[in-house]
Amino acid sequence: MRRHRNVKIVATLGPASNDYQTIKALFEAGADVFRLNMSHGDHSEIRARHAMIRDLERDTGRPIAILADLQGPKLRCGVFAGDSAEIEAGAPFRFDLSDAPGDATRVQLPHPEIFEALRPGATLLVNDGKLRLTVDDCGPDFAQCTVVIGGTISNRKGVNVPDVVLPLAALSEKDRSDLEFVCELGVDWLALSFVQRAADVDEARDLAKGRAALLSKIEKPAAVEAFEEILAASDGIMVARGDLGVELPVQAVPPIQKRLVRRCRSAAKPVIVATQMLESMIDSPMPTRAEVSDVAQAIYEGADAIMLSAESAAGSYPLEAVSTMNNVAVEVESDPTYREIIEASRTATRTTTADGIVAAAREIAETTDIKAICCFTHSGTTAVKVARERPRVPIIALTPFANSARRICLTWGVHTVISHEVERFKLAVVSAVRAAKTAGFAEEQDQVVVTAGIPFNQVGSTNILRVAPCDEKLIYAGEGD
Repeated sequence: MRRHRNVKIVATLGPASNDYQTIKALFEAGADVFRLNMSHGDHSEIRARHAMIRDLERDTGRPIAILADLQGPKLRCGVFAGDSAEIEAGAPFRFDLSDAPGDATRVQLPHPEIFEALRPGATLLVNDGKLRLTVDDCGPDFAQCTVVIGGTISNRKGVNVPDVVLPLAALSEKDRSDLEFVCELGVDWLALSFVQRAADVDEARDLAKGRAALLSKIEKPAAVEAFEEILAASDGIMVARGDLGVELPVQAVPPIQKRLVRRCRSAAKPVIVATQMLESMIDSPMPTRAEVSDVAQAIYEGADAIMLSAESAAGSYPLEAVSTMNNVAVEVESDPTYREIIEASRTATRTTTADGIVAAAREIAETTDIKAICCFTHSGTTAVKVARERPRVPIIALTPFANSARRICLTWGVHTVISHEVERFKLAVVSAVRAAKTAGFAEEQDQVVVTAGIPFNQVGSTNILRVAPCDEKLIYAGEGD
């Protein structure tokens, strides 16, 4: 199956998309990557969804990436007598370690490390920022606050501390258990929640042991400040605008999003824009105009992927949400302005032979009648570097490794093919043109660009480029190679 767009679509699975036929329909509607949210569902449910995706992969013959999103150290308050309480602006309110049911004056915050890090003047946000409190006094087991913005506070609502780098372990015990489970299961990407520093990524990498690529979610001010280090330590990035928009002024999020997407593109690392992209489609078959514009903006920026969360996991219209995203993407990418924006924002620091090869491939594709750039890749790095160039023609990545093919599914513009290992460049060229013709990218009279590395099957060896005819007779009629 060929996609007629470059940006990839990530769809979250959940109660609304929990059977094979629905997952298949989501894939056919446009989903390229499926997200398993470890915050919801037990291991048996996750295992069943993983098995259905792999069944679909076998049935369609197309590599499909699976992203497991770890819950992370999410802060939550305790419970209330009567399940909730009303707190008013100007009133005092206390967080402490006592597990006694809360009321309008206090509630448990079962995180002693937070109290150690808090200082007077710090801000606490509750329930996605709907309630705001300022810390007046604090100690090792309490924080006495004044309510700035009041309202209803209820059981186990999330608490954000935007002013403080929290001394929390990057991975909770649940995260460690979930990480080992999904790595053994065989997911392709791990999303790390509430990353604050590069060391958080390093810790997860030690535990993953190469079994999955690591995607850092940028959703805290500390992560924005330490972004360059986090980017260097990560295999990809997710701009998770939910908590980011809670902990930062909402008007700060769009410029941050644009900046992070460009940095990821320059570094040749895939970036997902996520959260509330088509939020109204949880309950409505039609999105708002503002949501469509939001999705379009992420595509114009050159994001590798855009993500649906509750829209596909728990909403009433999961298929419509994926179809809407697909249709918006096709429309935006057919706009001449899209190409102008993409090319004007193209930046890269080229330091290797592979960097030069992929840049040359893009230049050739733009100046001659080339139908696709076909790159042989071991780990996926070459394909990602070609994608960084954002060429005007499709990218076909050929690899003998299923795990590499799946991981690349997250990358802009790349059509992945699991190929046989080859030892000679001429046979690689033949494999490339066959893949291009089979998938409908080229016909017998067309040409493609082929990149590869000699010797074959070595990571980082890309050093050769050929403009090849799609007529195999002409390939074999050429000089021996």
